[in-house]
Amino acid sequence: MDNATASLPSSGATIDPKEAAHFGALAAEWWDPKGSSAMLHKLNPVRLGFVREAIDGHFCTDSRGLKPLAGKRALDAGCGAGLLCEPLARMGASVTGVDAAPENIAAASGHAAAMGLAIDYRAGELGSLGLSGFDLVCSLEVIEHVADKAAFIASLAAALAPDGLMILSCPNRTARSRVLLVEAAERLGHVPRGTHEWSQFVTPEELREMAEGAGLDLGTPRGISWSPLKGLHLSDDLALNYIVTARLR
Repeated sequence: MDNATASLPSSGATIDPKEAAHFGALAAEWWDPKGSSAMLHKLNPVRLGFVREAIDGHFCTDSRGLKPLAGKRALDAGCGAGLLCEPLARMGASVTGVDAAPENIAAASGHAAAMGLAIDYRAGELGSLGLSGFDLVCSLEVIEHVADKAAFIASLAAALAPDGLMILSCPNRTARSRVLLVEAAERLGHVPRGTHEWSQFVTPEELREMAEGAGLDLGTPRGISWSPLKGLHLSDDLALNYIVTARLR
């Protein structure tokens, strides 16, 4: 699981203290590909493939270029220890990462410094930080962990520049996701126990409704699926997990 986060001050805190504590306790292991975040390390390349394709499509950048985000500002809301922030920085962006857990921000800052990357990390409520005008806003595997989902989406929209690109991902609330992402994954030790609450997963239809309420147009979701032959991969099957772009109307 990648993240925990925040929201609009007017609607109260959307950080769930239990979620923040759960992920903060895992901070020291975020960057260990064989530790508690092992599944996230396997998921990250799949998500990054979608993110890069979306960036090239939206900003009309060359897919062969190394710095498609040069001169642009990127925000990762619910950044954990920076597994997405660092690739975005390497793509040339000026990156800000926000997370609910101070422990995650400390781990993220330390790792970025060791990698020679200048990333602006902040702990706290996203909506109270006064962030705006970002060319790219990402929040991956986060929505299912916030207390007020609609307010959180609205705070993401408030941070996005008028012609910017947003990318969201979330587990889908289906019978298959309950069996595989919650019961099997936690029982087999692929993710730490207590990471997922199935009832908090958001369907694509629910996300679209919340996005529209925040003045966003959602793109066509892509599924993130798993098979014995391909492992985790992008597909048209949305049953387990999905990733999608959004833009301000």
